[in-house]
Amino acid sequence: MLSRFQSLLIILEEGSMNKAAIRLRITQPALSRQMQSLEHELGGKLLERGAHGVSPTALCHKTVEILQPVLESYMRGLSEIKYEARGERSTIRVGYLISTAQAMVTPAIEALRDTHPEVKVRLLDMSPGEQIRALENGEIDMAIIGQEGDLAAREFYSQKLCSYRVCAALSSRDLLAQRESIRLTDLANHDFIGVDEAEVPGRNEWTSQLAKQAGFQIRFLAVTDGITHVLSLVDSESAVTLLPDYFLHYQHPGVRFVPLSDLGAIWDFHMIWQRGKTSRAVQALIKTLVRTVSS
Repeated sequence: MLSRFQSLLIILEEGSMNKAAIRLRITQPALSRQMQSLEHELGGKLLERGAHGVSPTALCHKTVEILQPVLESYMRGLSEIKYEARGERSTIRVGYLISTAQAMVTPAIEALRDTHPEVKVRLLDMSPGEQIRALENGEIDMAIIGQEGDLAAREFYSQKLCSYRVCAALSSRDLLAQRESIRLTDLANHDFIGVDEAEVPGRNEWTSQLAKQAGFQIRFLAVTDGITHVLSLVDSESAVTLLPDYFLHYQHPGVRFVPLSDLGAIWDFHMIWQRGKTSRAVQALIKTLVRTVSS
């Protein structure tokens, strides 16, 4: 119907079946058959034919009022799909942790705007678990997450973006919080704050494995979600949690961040995205992220 409706709009613009047929590059009888078919489908007369051309009926006015916005939306969508297929323009939906914004995401997006102004990036603050579920459901195109990306590597394309050293978040009342650096073994007698497995899959296991390599077993005093809740419990319970060392520049009341000197204490960040053909826009973002973080 949309193609016949487009023909109707051209007839109304030209005010003549003959001129419209010339513009559409079809014969006038073929255009007349299109209009008869459209009138039959809609159940009423759309055009009044006279000696001086054609004029719209009341039904025609109503049809244009209702269908023109639909046609315009359809054409915009079709154009966007064609641009997407050619990789010329795209909106990329990226899931990320807000804590990574200053360290890597914001500088990369600014660089991408300079090199690929046609690519639009929509950032969505999500927990790692939310990012993985959103990728599974096709709600985002890329996720930037920590070591949880290892869990998703078999289902999605995955590339390690960078690695950070690890720091411990300690209550400022803790004697260890006054040191320039500590070792994991210094935390053997501390309670740890864990995170919700559904929101950050694999994080507690990763923390436990680091402690095991250092020769002790972790006691999780509590499991919660959200960095603010975790750090609040670190302060109120004089407990500890492990984080990437860009948190050394982060401030939270009652909490100090102290780097770990253990060589094996590494926090990896991954980019993961949908399997299949990778659009040029996503490829551009991947390259820009790698270049920005490495510099």
